[in-house]
Formats: sequence, structure tokens, C-alpha cells
Amino acid sequence: MSEYQYYEFVAVDRPLTPAQQGELRTLSTRARITASSFVNDYQWGDLKGDPRVWMERYFDAHLYLANWGTHRVALRLPRRLLDPDTAAAYCVGESAHSWATGEHVILDLNSEDDDGDWEYDGEGHLASIVPVRAELAAGDTRLLYLAWLLCVQGRGLDDDEVEPAVPPGLGKLSGPLRSLADFLRLDQDLLAAAAEASRSVVEKAPSAAALKRWAKGLPDEDKDAVIVRLLQGEHAHLRAELLRRFHSPSTVSTGSDGRTVGELLAAAETRWAERQRLAEQRKAAERARREQAAAVAREKRLQTLATQQEQAWRRVAVMIETKKPKEYDAAIALLGDLKVLAERDGGTAAFTRRIRQLREQHARKPSLLDRLDRARLG
Repeated sequence: MSEYQYYEFVAVDRPLTPAQQGELRTLSTRARITASSFVNDYQWGDLKGDPRVWMERYFDAHLYLANWGTHRVALRLPRRLLDPDTAAAYCVGESAHSWATGEHVILDLNSEDDDGDWEYDGEGHLASIVPVRAELAAGDTRLLYLAWLLCVQGRGLDDDEVEPAVPPGLGKLSGPLRSLADFLRLDQDLLAAAAEASRSVVEKAPSAAALKRWAKGLPDEDKDAVIVRLLQGEHAHLRAELLRRFHSPSTVSTGSDGRTVGELLAAAETRWAERQRLAEQRKAAERARREQAAAVAREKRLQTLATQQEQAWRRVAVMIETKKPKEYDAAIALLGDLKVLAERDGGTAAFTRRIRQLREQHARKPSLLDRLDRARLG
């Protein structure tokens, strides 16, 4: 298998300047570079740049995929929308870590599969994931909790470490969060176990009347600041910031029962075992159904064959004369049914004589004789 690496970077909050695009072009002559993205894949060689530095300088989102099993997603948000200490409380291991620059907080989430998935197409993944930035900016901390679960799954935490605050809505992820969880191969049983302590959320857009009442209550200096920022072009997350203030404190993270990493892993294992048990139950039921259907069909076939046994022996003779493997197999199957009828109706001796005659007649056909032996016919 050849090597494959896929790099994609996206600028969301502000476009790349021509100078910045030129800087990136000096590092890659074949990449697809626009004012909002950098995309390249490699069957040999590697990126001539540090993704960490690129996230600090240019981009708001990054996705990396390698066909030896590495999946990585990095996201950047302004510090005013994501507190560095909050990010650090959830990103606590090799699978998820965070760091802060002067203006931003960057999350780096990583999933490794030592067996490799031999995937050769990274396009489309990041587009379905990027909206999680807006959700986090609006105060939805489920992304951070998924990052912590990724650390739990990677077995990089002590079993007695207690989980951080559990956000609401883990039992029903948004589309972008589901895409992120799937891309990072987050264990579904671990997520389901964690969601048991997460209250459900009824997603309902605020009415115009409610927004108007809330806006009237804002201090004048806050309204002035919003207008100035809007006029200065700082609108990328302005709506998310205002909605966060509007919803506060109704969407803050909920407290948990203080479950430990070990307890969550044990609960996930129990769920996995139960899923396996139910899957085996379904397999057994389906197997029994197929066997019952086959038995009914065979009984019907035998009932018809009981009145046409001589014709069946003649069909066997015709099929054998073709000297074709498929016809041999069909003849053996028909002989098997004739044997069952003979045993049921007390005609075993007569059946055995005819099989012996058949063997003598076709003694120079080793392939047929081998099939008769394997079917225990005569």
C-alpha cells in the first residue's frame, strides 16, 4: 500500500491576505490555495511547514488524515469566546490538548488507529466539522467534553480521575458534533455512558419578542460597543457572543455525579457487552428463521419428489452424463433428497443398490466419486 497524507486548513473569521497566500505558496507549489483555504495531499514527502504554527498565524480549522491511521482536527477560537483555562480543563491528554496565543485558544484533537484504515480521501470531512466552532463560540461546551472523552478512550488518564462538568445535550449531538465524533472514532458506548449524566435540551430559537425585551435591558455602553464592533467588521462571532449572553445561565454546563474515568470505562464495557449479547440474539433468531424456512422448503420439495422418484433418477443420469462440475453438484443434491426419502419410507436397501450401480457405471469419473464420498452416498 502506498502512503497517503491529506492536509486541509480553513480560514473562517477573516480571509487570508495576498501576502499570506504568497507565504504559503513558497512552501507548496502544488497545493490548492485560496483566500480561505489550503488543501494538499501527499503520496510521498510531507508538508513543508508546521501545522501548529499555521494555526497560530493563518487558520481557524485544520484537518489531517494519514492512511496509517492518524486522524487529527485542530480548531482556533478568539480568547474572548473560549477561556484558555476552560479549554485546558477538558483537553488533558495526548489525544486532546490546547494552548493559547495572544489572541486565540487552539484545540488539537487526535485519534490513532494502529491497524490503519487505508483511507485515501480526506475531502469533505472538514466542511462537515467546522460548524462546531460556532457552537462552541455560542457557549455549547459539548465539543470540549468530547475532547475529554477522547483522552479517556486513549487510556491516557488515571482511572481515579474525575470527569469535568458534563454539558447538556450529549445524548443528541448536532450534525457537526456527530461528524467530529465519527471522524475521531469516538467510541459509541463510551459516549452513551457519558450521556447518562447529561440532561436533555429542547432546542428552541428565541422569539423576536424575547430578544427585543432582552436587548432593551442591555446597558447603553454595551449596545454602543456592539455597533462599533459591527462597523469595524468584527462580526464573525458577534451573534454567537450575544446569544451566549442571552441564554446565560440557562445553557451553562451542568454538574455531574463526579464519575471517574474507571467508572466511565466500566460502564462503556458493560454497554458493549450488552450490545454484543443482543447482536448474538438477533443472529441466532435470524439463523433459526432461515433454518426453519429451509426445513419447510425442503419438506415441500420432498413431498413433490416422493411422487416423481423414477423421473428424479433419470435426471441424475442426464446430469452426470454432462460431465460438468455444476451438474455433478446438482445431481448430488438430488441424490441427497432421494436418500432422505428412502430412509423415511424404508427403502434404504434399494437406494443403496442403485448408488452402488451408479458408482460401478461411472467408476472412471473420480470427480463424481469424490462428491459421492463427501456426501456419504453409498
